[in-house]
This record gives sequence, structure tokens and C-alpha cells, in this order.
Amino acid sequence: MPRPLLLSLCLTLSLTWLLCFCCLPGYASEAVHSKPTSPAVANEKTNEDKVYKVGVLANWGYQKAKERWQPMMVYLSERVPGTKFEVQPGTFEELNQALLDNRIQFIITNPGQYLYLSNQYPLSWLATMRSRQHNGTTKAIGSAILVRADSDYRTLYDLKDQTVAASGPHALGGYQATVGLMNKLGMDPQHWFKETRFLGFPLDPLVYQVRDGNVDAAITPLCTLEEMVKRGLVKEQDFRVLNPSRPEGYDCQCSTNLYPNWSFAASEHVNARLTKRITQALLSLPKDSPAAIKADLAGWTSPISQLQVIKLFGELKVAKDQHPKWESVMHWLKANQHWGILAVLIFLVATIYHLWIEYKFRQKSDTLVETERQLKLKAVAMERLQSSAILGEIGAGLAHELNQPIAAITSYSEGGFMRLQAKGEGFEECVALLEKINRQSVRAGEVVHRIRGLLKRREAVMEDVNLLSLVDESLALLKLELDRRGVRATTRVEGEPFFVIADRVGLLQVLVNLLKNSLDALAEMPQPHEGSIAIHFDFLEHQVNLSLTDNGPGLALPGDELMATFFSTKANGLGLGLAICSDVLKQHEGSFNLSNRSDQETGCTATLKLKRRGSTEAVN
Repeated sequence: MPRPLLLSLCLTLSLTWLLCFCCLPGYASEAVHSKPTSPAVANEKTNEDKVYKVGVLANWGYQKAKERWQPMMVYLSERVPGTKFEVQPGTFEELNQALLDNRIQFIITNPGQYLYLSNQYPLSWLATMRSRQHNGTTKAIGSAILVRADSDYRTLYDLKDQTVAASGPHALGGYQATVGLMNKLGMDPQHWFKETRFLGFPLDPLVYQVRDGNVDAAITPLCTLEEMVKRGLVKEQDFRVLNPSRPEGYDCQCSTNLYPNWSFAASEHVNARLTKRITQALLSLPKDSPAAIKADLAGWTSPISQLQVIKLFGELKVAKDQHPKWESVMHWLKANQHWGILAVLIFLVATIYHLWIEYKFRQKSDTLVETERQLKLKAVAMERLQSSAILGEIGAGLAHELNQPIAAITSYSEGGFMRLQAKGEGFEECVALLEKINRQSVRAGEVVHRIRGLLKRREAVMEDVNLLSLVDESLALLKLELDRRGVRATTRVEGEPFFVIADRVGLLQVLVNLLKNSLDALAEMPQPHEGSIAIHFDFLEHQVNLSLTDNGPGLALPGDELMATFFSTKANGLGLGLAICSDVLKQHEGSFNLSNRSDQETGCTATLKLKRRGSTEAVN
């Protein structure tokens, strides 16, 4: 059996066993209701000095969160004998998971996260923070929507179809407060912005993204801008707050309603006596205590009402009593075992059918691979026919090209013979004649070599190729045809020339084919018409762009259609020339493109792009 089929069968049997096992009575109940023993409880039983982890929201980064809250941990350790408190900073998601895994026993966070967690995990709300700013208020969570001061955005309505940034979708003092404001204004937060980018913590990048013009606006927590201005990171005059308000007694501008401040909460596994001692320690924290100053708060107060946050979450349609999806699945399986068994049977039948389809597909795939191999062999044969066709078209000029050097060889050799017979006179003239004979014979050999190179079919040999010389060689092959039709060929070079790694014969076939196509197109123009072919080399850093532009009638169809195999606009064409050109360039990791001229003249431009020798950059 093939390995993929065997793996699929093993996966099917494993899933079947799992589903059947989950359907057993009592399993789901144990899976849902059993909970591991809390590390805090274990510590209380076994250790004299108990260590407790306190999770804090790291909205300015992990290190700053530790620096801010570590004095508070020292204060609690001193006020609650026999305990040691440690800071564990994290994002919303990290703190959620840490609490669910019993890796932290306490959490300092905003009421939004508290309500989210309380739907999944019992928490005890111990105290609410009093802000060191804003006259010690307990409502210090809100959003400030920032834009550049030189932008045209004046209201939240102006941000329709614009890009905004926020720390995260669960940030109460940020995205959630702004969504609540948008709901009240009749906006649809899901479709109002073109894009909402959640950048996470710390908060500094939100302001930098606005400053640098990468986003149109940033949804930031209250006092984010003022805090960064105080640290000298940005200038206040560079930004503007949308929907601005500054309630009496507050130090910062706000765009939304204000919600209760951060609070201190405990896991259900912490015993009541410990939570009572911690609450007493928090409530007795002096305003001028080093721990309070470092934590930027003015002390703690009794937990305040979360009604505003509950209403906001109701508007945001935050689901209550959310459980992990697997728990819901287990409950359903326990209550509907017969449907679970039916689902397993359907799954088995579907899997067997899938395996059968995959087996048939493999059979068909093998047939297609063999067919493709046969087509490639035939394509090679057709390419050779195309080369032969090109050779036949330039064969008329071959006789003329060879006739001239052969005639010259004959004349020079006869003259030399006659002079040598005249009593040895004219020796120097004979040497000169013999040198001319040699040059003409070499010229005749080069013509024959070029023609044989075009016709010869062999495996591609990649070597250093000078494109300038290759173009000169292709023009030499078609010189008679160019002269007969009165077509002027010009060459222009930009940049510093360099070698490319290529198959010389293959590229020569491409150039001859393109030049011949231009000659055929120019022959269709009404007379008198002065035909021209402009060859332009553009040597860039990593590639060379070679374009051949004629002033013929241009393309009647898109270039992609003309490059299709067996498609030809010529009465006797095979439809292979342009397709072969495209294939040759692909073999060289280059590109080939056909298009009409972009200027006011009629005509066609063929563009070849090849990589520089040694370059690893892709052509573009």
C-alpha cells in the first residue's frame, strides 16, 4: 500500500477510536469538571514561605512592568508574613492562559479582562486602583484616538475607509472603548475602517505608526500620548486627538467614556484568610509609599461597580459563560451518543470513499505524467522542425554569402599564380593576395558554422555569453535579408555591459527568430515604407533587458495568445517560434514579453530579460 494511503488509514482509525472513547458515559463529565490542584494550595500545605505569582498587564513592555510592580510585591510580602509575591508580566492572551493553567494566583488588570476571565474561571475582586493622576479618581480607563496634526481628519467620521492601529481586540482602554463609542454614533466597527492593525504591547509603536504616516489613526489608552511626551519620545504639537474631551480634574484628553481603573483579583484557589490579609494590606497602602509612587497610583479602594463595563460588553455582544469549544463538544457527545456514533460511521464511509478517490486519482496522475513526457519529446522534435524552417528561409542568402568569398578566393589565387610564374617577380604582392584568400576562406567557414549551429540540436550548454556579440552574429546571418528589404538595424547600449550565463545556440535561435518575425511584419507595410529595427541593451545591476522594436503594423492579438504553442498568424507558420522563445527564456530563469509600442508609432516590441552572471536575484 502506498505510504500516503497508509498514513490516511492510520489517521482515520485513530480519530475513530478517539470519538468512540469520548462517547463513553461519564467521560465527558470527568473531562469537563475535573480540575488540577492549584499550585497555591499545594504551596500552602507544604511550604512555610509560600510563593505567589501576580500577573500584570505589560502594556509598556515586560521590563517596565516588572520595574513598576516589583516594589508593590515587596510591600505585600512584608505586610503578609510567610509569603513572597513575584511579578509575572504578560499580554492579555498570556495572562488568560497562565490563570487557566494555575501558573498565577493573582492578577492586576483592567475590568474588561476581569469580566472576560470571570466567564471562564472564578475570580475574587479585592481592590480597585486609585489613579495617581486625575485627583485620585477610580475611573481612568478610556481611549484617545490620535491623528497627525497636519492631517485632514477632524472627527471619527473622517476615518471612514482609513487604516487604524490598536494594541489588541481585548483592550478595554483602547479598541473596545472606541467600538462602544462607534456603536453609539451609529457606525459599524466591523466595516467602518479599511483595516485595523493590532500591534500588541508595548504601546509606543501605536504613536510612531501615526507619526511616520504608516496608519491614519491610532486608538490608544488614556494618557498614552502625554506619557510619551513626558519621556521625550514625541512632540505633543505633532498630534491631534479626535472627539476630544477633558473631564474636570483630569490631566489627559480622552475620546471616549471613562471606565473603572485597574483592579487586583485573586484566583478561586487562594483561601479566604489570605485574600483578606492581602485586601487589608492594599487598602492600607499610603499614598506616599515608595510602592505606590513606583506603581503610579494613589492607593487602593474597595472594588467599585463594573456596571459601565458590563453595559459596554453587552453592546459589544461579548458572549457570557464562554467555555473552550472542546467542552461544548464533549457535552454534546454525552447527551447525543447515538448521533455521535452515526457521525463516526459517516466519517468512516467518507474516509474510505476518499481513499478510493485518491487511488483512482493516482492512476490518472501516472497516465498524465507519461502523456506529458511524450508531449515533451514531440515538442523537442517540433523545435528542430522550427529551426529547419528558419534555416530554409535564410538558405536563399547562403548561396550569395558564400559565392562572394569563393569568387574572391578564385580571383586572388589566380593572380598570385600568374605573378609567381612571371619569374618570381611580385613576391610581396603574392603574400598580400594569399592573406586575402585566407580571410575570405575564414569568412566562408564562419557563415557555414553559423548555419550549422542554428540547425544543430543538442543539450543546452550554459557558458559565458556576450550578448553584444550574439546580436552582431544574428544580424550577420540576416544581413542579406536586411539589405534586400532596405531595413535599417540600429543598436543602442545603456549601462556597463556584462556577461550572462546562457546557452549560446538557444539564444541565437531566439534572436534570429525575432529578427525574422520583424522582417516579415515590415514586409506587410504599404510601400514606400522605410523599415527599421531598433535593438536596445539596458544593463542594470542584476539583469539585462534586451528589446527589439520594429516600426511594422504591430500585434493584432495580445502577446500571451501569440506565444501559445501551434498558434500562428502566418499562412505557412508552424506556431512554434514564439512558444520556443518563451521556453528558452524560462530555461534561463528569465522572461520574454511581446507588446505593441508605447509611443505614437506603430510596431511591436519584444523584450528579453536575463540575469547577470552570478546574480541570485529574480528578474523583474
